[in-house]
Amino acid sequence: MIALSIFNRVVMAAVTLFGVALIVFVLLRVVPGDPIAMMISPGASAADIAALRAHYGLDASLPVQFGLWLKAMLGGDFGTSISLKRSVLDLLGERLPATLELAVAALVLAVASGVTIAVVGTLMRRGPLEPVVDALNGVFLAVPDFVWALALVLMLGVFYPLFPLSGRIDPTTDMPFATSFYLIESLARLRFAVFSDVVAHMAMPVLALGLPLAAIIARVLKAALSEAMMQDYILLARLKGMSELRLVVQEALRNAIGPTIALTGVQFTFLIGGTVIVERIFSYPGIGNMAIDAVINRDLPLIQGLVLVFGVLFILVNLLVDLLVAAFNPRLRHG
Repeated sequence: MIALSIFNRVVMAAVTLFGVALIVFVLLRVVPGDPIAMMISPGASAADIAALRAHYGLDASLPVQFGLWLKAMLGGDFGTSISLKRSVLDLLGERLPATLELAVAALVLAVASGVTIAVVGTLMRRGPLEPVVDALNGVFLAVPDFVWALALVLMLGVFYPLFPLSGRIDPTTDMPFATSFYLIESLARLRFAVFSDVVAHMAMPVLALGLPLAAIIARVLKAALSEAMMQDYILLARLKGMSELRLVVQEALRNAIGPTIALTGVQFTFLIGGTVIVERIFSYPGIGNMAIDAVINRDLPLIQGLVLVFGVLFILVNLLVDLLVAAFNPRLRHG
């Protein structure tokens, strides 16, 4: 049964990616604008334009173009960026680790903050401070990530300049990186000064992405904890003399975490999509920032590669969430 379930998920993932690739391919060909026209000089001849169009495979019919691109992609060739004149796969390999580190750091911040707020709010239930906690959480929930980004630029980058405003690392850093995972590599090589610099550059983007997600997690988990605290097994544990903190953390949290994990996984996919605007605001060199440049330049091969990467990330996150939910829910795990 497990092998069959895995096989079905793999098939569905392949079908989903094919559908995403087809839709994006068609949409990019029917929208107005010619990417070749943005590359040629004003004095280029018709022969030069035709040669350039043939070089990028844009002179064939749409079905032929799609078939050639799909065949090349399955062979590991995502094409060449029209605007950057480099392999799309190389560009994705350079920029994807930056976005992954940013998104995972924001997720860790959001989970830690959201769980803490939910536990504190549950301990304060029916008390005078509970409305204050709920109101503050509502404010954080109402403000989107790009507004947080702009506010953080003003507060922590201009008025009180605690963190760098842009980039991923100080340009004067003399550490040669073997990978594009700067945060992990600098820590693994015990280069703590470089690690601190990378963290400082990530601080504001991580806060902008993590605060709204933390508010969502806090609200959902607090509601689940409040419901769990009214169950009979909590009453029995309270009669045995267990403290309120242990009741919430040790008993209620274990049973309330399942729905929160599912919601967090869904919201994490939105968080990855939110990196597009946040990376642009902070000039952070990830795939989100590169996606905006690709759209502006109408770089078809790069846009297609980026969309497929986002699609793969979404599918992997959803699969991981399903596994985690099953791990925390015995009925699903044994079903």
